[in-house]
Amino acid sequence: MSFRPFTSESYAKADRPEAWRDVLADVGLQPVSGHSLFDGHATASHRHAAGVALTRMAAGSQSVGPLSQANEDIPIALIPVEDGMVLKSAGGHRIIPVGHLVLLPRNGDWSIAFQRDMRAIVLSVTSDALHGRHSGKPRLRDPRVVPPGGFADVFARLLDAAARALDTLSDAEWNSVAQSLVDLHLTLTHLVAVSSADVGSSATQAALLHRICQTIERQLGDADLVPARVAQAEGISERYLQKLFETVGDNFTHYVRERRLQHAWIDLSNPTEAHRSISEIAYAYGFSDSAHFSRAFRHRFGLPPREFRQQEAERATLQHGIAGQRGWPQEALAQLRAHQNPEARGRIACVGAEQKTTTERRHHHLPVDASRVHWGYFSRSLSPQIEIASGDTITIETLTQHASDAPDLMIKGDAGAEAVFGWTRDKKNVDRRGAGPMDASVFGRGAGEGFGVHICTGPVAVNGAQPGDVLEVRILDIVPRANRNPDRAGRVFGSSVAAWWGYHYNEFLGGPKPREVVTIYEIFDDAEMPHARALYSYRWEPQTDPFGVVHTTYDYPGVLVASTVKRRHAVLDGIRIPLRPHFGVIAVAPREVDFVDSVPPSYFGGNLDNWRLGKGATIYLPVSVPGALLSVGDPHAAQGDGELSGTAIECSMTGTFEVILHKKADLAGRPFADLSYPLIETETDWVLTGFSHPNYLAEFGAQGQSEVYTKSSLDLAMKDAFRKMRRFLMNVKGLSEDEAIALMSAAVDFGGTQVVDGNWGVHAILSKRLFQDAP
Repeated sequence: MSFRPFTSESYAKADRPEAWRDVLADVGLQPVSGHSLFDGHATASHRHAAGVALTRMAAGSQSVGPLSQANEDIPIALIPVEDGMVLKSAGGHRIIPVGHLVLLPRNGDWSIAFQRDMRAIVLSVTSDALHGRHSGKPRLRDPRVVPPGGFADVFARLLDAAARALDTLSDAEWNSVAQSLVDLHLTLTHLVAVSSADVGSSATQAALLHRICQTIERQLGDADLVPARVAQAEGISERYLQKLFETVGDNFTHYVRERRLQHAWIDLSNPTEAHRSISEIAYAYGFSDSAHFSRAFRHRFGLPPREFRQQEAERATLQHGIAGQRGWPQEALAQLRAHQNPEARGRIACVGAEQKTTTERRHHHLPVDASRVHWGYFSRSLSPQIEIASGDTITIETLTQHASDAPDLMIKGDAGAEAVFGWTRDKKNVDRRGAGPMDASVFGRGAGEGFGVHICTGPVAVNGAQPGDVLEVRILDIVPRANRNPDRAGRVFGSSVAAWWGYHYNEFLGGPKPREVVTIYEIFDDAEMPHARALYSYRWEPQTDPFGVVHTTYDYPGVLVASTVKRRHAVLDGIRIPLRPHFGVIAVAPREVDFVDSVPPSYFGGNLDNWRLGKGATIYLPVSVPGALLSVGDPHAAQGDGELSGTAIECSMTGTFEVILHKKADLAGRPFADLSYPLIETETDWVLTGFSHPNYLAEFGAQGQSEVYTKSSLDLAMKDAFRKMRRFLMNVKGLSEDEAIALMSAAVDFGGTQVVDGNWGVHAILSKRLFQDAP
C-alpha cells in the first residue's frame, strides 16, 4: 500500500524535528526556522504514487518554505484547513482564509506561517507523474492565491475529499484519484498562469500545448490520430502545432507513441486489469498490430508485454503477502536513540521532594462541595481550589456522577453530595455540566449540554509546575464514601449503566430495542473478599428534570431519577463481583482550549478508565499549563477491561495522593523523560496508554471534540499502544527496534482499556521482572 501514516508518538522527542522534516520534504516543503515542531505533537496522512504526493497534516505553529527543486516547474498546491495561515512573499504579508487554494513555486523567496497550528492539505506533483506526457509546464515566479469558485472549487473539493479518504482507498482507487488530481492541478495552474499579466506570451503557448495534450489523451485509442486533425480542432496550422512541441524538445508522433505505451504500461501493471488480454489493451491505445506493439513496448521498457505483466503480478502478490502478516512492519523506521536503563524505582522516585524532610511535607484535605467541583470538563482557565508543594500529600473527596441513579442511596443525608446535586425549579447548584454552550442551544439538554459528564474535584495547583515538567501522582489510599443517612449509615452503594454510548447498544438479541438499563449495587468492603452485589435494576424511563426538560435517554448527568421507576430484583443473583477500586479520571489541564469535554482521554490523562489506577499505583502526566491543575473524579468500585456497556460500577470515593513534581531540566535518564502520554506504574508493571488519537485536540483542531467521537477505532488505539511501547523499550530500556518488537510479541500484554470514551484506549503492560537480569 502507498498509504503511510505519521505520528510523532513513534519518535523520541529529540528525533521528532528530523522526522517531521522528512514529512515536509515529501511534499516539497521544509521548515524555515530551527524549531519546526513547537508543541511536540504532529500527525500526517500521506499517500504517494509516481510523482504524486498528497498529505493531510496537523502540527504545532511553525513556518515552512520551499525545498529547492531546481528541475521541477509544477507548483505545490496547498489548502489551509483552519484559519491562521499567513503567506509571506515579495508582495508582502497576506492572510489566507480557509477555502482559498495557494499555488506555491518550487523555488523563490516565500514562506507560510501557521500562527496557531499547522493544519493543511498539501499536493505535490512532479514531472514523474506525467509519464512522458507534456503539460506545457508553466513557471510561477510568485505564489498565487486562488479564491473558491468555479474550477478552483472543484479542484479544492476533490483535494479535501481525497485527503479524508487516504487510508480507505485501495491502491487501484488511489492511482485513479491521483491521476485526476494531476490533471486538475495542471489545468488550474495554466489558468492561473495565463491570467497573470507578468508571465508573458510563453504562458499562453504553454496553456495551448497543455490543451492539445489533453485532446491527445482523450483520443489515444484512435489509430488515425494525426497532427492535421488535432491542429484543425484547435484552429491552428499543423506547422504551428509542431513548433509547439519543439518548444519542449519533442515532436507530435513521438509524443503520441510515448503516451500510448505509458498507458499500456499502467494497465499491464494493474491487477484490476488482469482480465483484459494484451492485444485488447494494445488496441485500446491505438496499436492496430499486436506484434508491432510488442516490439515497441520491449524497446521502450526492456521487457515484452507478457513478461512485464507476469513480473508485476508476482510483485503485487509478494507485497500483499507481506502486508497481511502479523508483526511485519511495511517500512523500517529510523532507529531511535537508545538511553541507558533507568535507576531502580526507589532511587528515582522523587526529584525536588527528596530535598524536603518529612516535617516540611504538608498534608492537605479537599472536601467535596458544589464550589469545589467542575462537572464534565477540564479547563486551563479554572482557578485552583488549593495550591500544594511537590512532595505534599492530599486527600481528595470525589463523587460519582451516577449517584443520581439512586438518590435515596447515594445522595440523601450526605451534605457534600446534596450540595453538588442540588437542583430545584429555581436553582441548580452546579449549573454547567459539560463543555458545551451554557444556553443549551445544541440539544436543549441543559447548561454544558452533557458534553462531558464527570464530577471532578479540584483543580489542585502544584507550586512551580510549568509546561514541560512531569507530575507524578501516587495513589496512597482509596476509601469508599459511606452512606451518611442514619437509615443506611456506613453502607456503600454504586451504579452501572448499560447506556446508549455502550459498545453493545446496536447488538441486542431481545426487545425492546434499543434500551438502557441501570443496575444498582451494594459495595461490601469485606477483608476476605471485597465485592459488589446487585440490589436491583431498572430500564431507563423518560425523566423530567426540575427545569422541565424531558430526558428520554440517559443524555444529561445528574438528573435525579424518580423513585417510581420499575425495579427488577434478583438480578445477577448469587454473583459477587470482586472490587477493583480506582479513579477513572486523573487529569492535568490540557493546553489547547479553555473547555475540554471530560469524556475522551488524551495526553493529559483524563477519563482513562483503567482499573490498574488503584491503591499503590502511580501515574505520570506531562504538564501543559502553569500549576499543572490536577483534578480527580469518576471513582469506580469495579470495572473490566473494555468497560463494554458504557460505565463501570460507579461509586463515590475518597483518595489520598502524594504529588511529586519532576522539573524538565531533571528528566534525563528517567522512564518519563520523554513523556507525551499518561504512564502508569504499579509495583510489578509499567502500563502504557494508547489511544485512537493520542492528541485529538491537536490533530483535529477546532473540530476535535466532535471529530474524535466519529473516528475512533481499536485498530488505531492498538497502533498507538504499539508505537509507544516500542519507543519506551528503545529509549528507556535500550533495546534495538528488532529486540523491542520481539519482546512485545513474546512478553507484553496488550488489552482494550475502554471502547466507550470517544477516544478508545488500548493499554500495553510491561512486566518489570523481564529486566531483573538485564545489564
